[in-house]
Amino acid sequence: MVPVEIPPNTVMLKGIGWDSNIYLVRSRNEALIIDTGTGTYWNRYVEVWEREGYLKGVTKAVIFNTHEHFDHVGGNSAVKMWLERKDVKVLFAAHRKAAEFLERGDDYVILSFYYGRRYEPEKIAFKLRDGDTLKIGSLRFELIHTPGHTAGSSCLYEPKEKLLFTGDTVFRGTVGRSDLPTGDTRKLAESLRKLAELDVYLGLPGHGGIIKNWEENLRRIRGMFNP
Repeated sequence: MVPVEIPPNTVMLKGIGWDSNIYLVRSRNEALIIDTGTGTYWNRYVEVWEREGYLKGVTKAVIFNTHEHFDHVGGNSAVKMWLERKDVKVLFAAHRKAAEFLERGDDYVILSFYYGRRYEPEKIAFKLRDGDTLKIGSLRFELIHTPGHTAGSSCLYEPKEKLLFTGDTVFRGTVGRSDLPTGDTRKLAESLRKLAELDVYLGLPGHGGIIKNWEENLRRIRGMFNP
């Protein structure tokens, strides 16, 4: 597996199989991990981090889940245990609505049954609301609540580098489906209008490749809702 480095702070690992993409952002002695896949290949991802020294000197990590689907959260417990064995303090973060489903292990909404698994609940330390800030080292990420794919879907925006971690709200050329539990097409269209107000250099989605032409991509997608 070849990591995709996005200077100066971010590394992307493309998801294997059904797994989401997994992002690692490093600042000082802290790290932000965005999504963890299904947990099937978690060891492959951490092997890359270890081999490349991306976590060297890290003492605290926040695992942020962009939403509550199993292909993004199934590796939470395994990655947490691996980090803790390396004396890294691990905390979880998500939008407060996603946190509700994750803390109670709602397998219907989380869709873990689709993978023949059960989700292992973890306590969410940071239950964020729209506009809240998540601080990692010297970096500050703004949470943008973007319901539509799920009720708890959200994006993280880093204004210095103009990076937007979109989860399954926006992909290259399309959006996440809205016909699964807690999905809502109308709310998804509203979320896209909200994202159009941001100054974005790169969109970093939950699946597929990096979105380099953000404005054009978003304009084309919004046209799907207003033909």
